[in-house]
Amino acid sequence: MSSLFASTRTAQRPAPLPPVEELELELLLEALFQFHGYDFRGYERAAVLRKVHVLRAELDLPTISALQSHILHNEDAYNALLRALYLVPARMFDDAREASMLRLSLGPCLHGAALPRIWIADCAGAQQAWTLAILLEQEQLAARTEIYATVNSDTMLAEIRQASLPMAQWSELQQNYIRSGGTGELSDYFDVSADGTQAVLKPHLASRITWAQYNLVTDASFNEFHMILGQRALPDLGPVLRRRVLQLFDDSLAPFGTLALDRDFDSHDPLARRYKPILTHQPWYKRAA
Repeated sequence: MSSLFASTRTAQRPAPLPPVEELELELLLEALFQFHGYDFRGYERAAVLRKVHVLRAELDLPTISALQSHILHNEDAYNALLRALYLVPARMFDDAREASMLRLSLGPCLHGAALPRIWIADCAGAQQAWTLAILLEQEQLAARTEIYATVNSDTMLAEIRQASLPMAQWSELQQNYIRSGGTGELSDYFDVSADGTQAVLKPHLASRITWAQYNLVTDASFNEFHMILGQRALPDLGPVLRRRVLQLFDDSLAPFGTLALDRDFDSHDPLARRYKPILTHQPWYKRAA
């Protein structure tokens, strides 16, 4: 199955790494796995290397090997590496296309389910989940829909559970909301702190979000979902790990459920026969019975 969307996502094969740097990167990822249990070895090397170099420069370290030593002996550096390798944190309504697809999909996908469940796999922070909760409220689905938002690190999970919105960002977020098709005021869905500096999602919406630590690389299916949002989690995965995660999503999706990907299924993937695109040129699919 091919599409315009898929063609715009096709990347050129990255240039091979210098041998020493390639070895350093492999040893770094192996150390992260052996000592801390987080497995990024199946991720695309070019994406991982780019993030590693950004962190190495921020820490003023000369080599990837120096970074490896740092993460083995310094917990702050280890947590910084996890954040660097993870998804870029989302801003509310920062992807107008994603919000538009959710507006089109939520009603048809969920209204027929008695207790709808949505999984945000490798959630890109609290604001991605808050965006979904607001859209569900607008579709009159929030009161009976459970959002499962998973991240791969207990440290990030703790930070997300304490997240709030700085009011200094409010103008930007309101503009994102309007550009994505929102009407009215985004502030209607938030409570502002007494000092006027922070905002948090209203309790009746926040209570519909279940946060959990979950590892896409190693963990098994844990529930059946009517919608799985995986489009932000997939781009950095290597081909073997990508196939593993797509199978995991398939194992976790209810009949006629909706699956959001970053690009179209490979036409040779046996899973492709089980899915029909919701719209042309968009990698959002409905699963067949």
